[in-house]
Amino acid sequence: MVLLSDMKDRMEERPKLLLHSCCGPCSTAVLERLAGSYDITVFFYNPNITDQEEYERRKQTQLSFIESYNQQAPEGEKVAFSEGEFFPEEFFQAVQGLEEEPEGGKRCTVCFKLRLERAAAEARLNGFSIFGTTLTVSPHKDYPLIAKIGKDLSLKYALSFLDMDFKKKAGYQRSVELSREYGLYRQNYCGCCFSKWD
Repeated sequence: MVLLSDMKDRMEERPKLLLHSCCGPCSTAVLERLAGSYDITVFFYNPNITDQEEYERRKQTQLSFIESYNQQAPEGEKVAFSEGEFFPEEFFQAVQGLEEEPEGGKRCTVCFKLRLERAAAEARLNGFSIFGTTLTVSPHKDYPLIAKIGKDLSLKYALSFLDMDFKKKAGYQRSVELSREYGLYRQNYCGCCFSKWD
């Protein structure tokens, strides 16, 4: 026999979302938008941030934002954090031969795929039903390309992909506002040494 209270708990249970995050600032408006609908774990996996000091700065910014966010969030909407390994060699191997590509070119496609595939694998391994990414909040990132990669991986890993263009509804502008409000470090390049040179 299923009790009414059990049914209510099931109805209120939110789907588990593993949300790949490229950085704290990009996660701000995305978490604000999604927290009421999903049980979110932010997955910080970015081997494309090739300088260790820069990587640590971005990771600490992400952690700082989540901590501040959770202090204000209702009990059921607090966000968890998970970190993939910092292994830039994996990025360098993946983009070998594409070093001279312009920003937004084939090297970036490989980079998106690398990070999203790792997020999908992590989601599958840890019982998440959905995975997504904060990458689409940036006006510098190709939403249709990211969506296609995500959908292809969702088939491969038997998961759902949260296909949302987060820059819509002034998502990017909101992320800038929230970054200022929380005093977050906002980087001025993607993360890899090649984008820094550009």
